[in-house]
Amino acid sequence: VQLQASGGGLVQPGGSLRLSCAASGSSFSINEMGWYRQAPGKQRELVAGITSGGTTNYADSVKGRFTISRDNAKNTVYLQMNSLKPEDTAVYYCNCAPVIARVPRYDRYSYWGQGTLVTVSS
Repeated sequence: VQLQASGGGLVQPGGSLRLSCAASGSSFSINEMGWYRQAPGKQRELVAGITSGGTTNYADSVKGRFTISRDNAKNTVYLQMNSLKPEDTAVYYCNCAPVIARVPRYDRYSYWGQGTLVTVSS
C-alpha cells in the first residue's frame, strides 16, 4: 500500500482545512485508517481513526472539531479540520494498518504517507 497525503497549508486560528490521503493497493478497504500528527519536539500522536466499517475515534483534543471519513470506492481517507488552533500545528501523517492504535505502529503491516504540514497562525 502506498499513501499520498495532501491538503496541508497555512491557516488562521478558527479556520478550516481538509486533508486527503489517497491509497494505492488492494487492501485499503479492509484496513483501518488513521491520521497522526507530530509537532516539533514532540512524539507522534493519534488524531483520529476509522475502521473499515466506518466506526470512528478521536483524540480528546480534537473531538467536536475534526471529522475523519473514508471513501472506499476512491481509496481515500479525509480529515476535515475546523476551528483550528495554533496547537494543531504539526506534520500530519496518514496511516493504513489492520488496527489503528494510540501508539503508532511501524511494522511491516503498517503503511505511512509522507506527511503534510499544517500551520495554524495569524
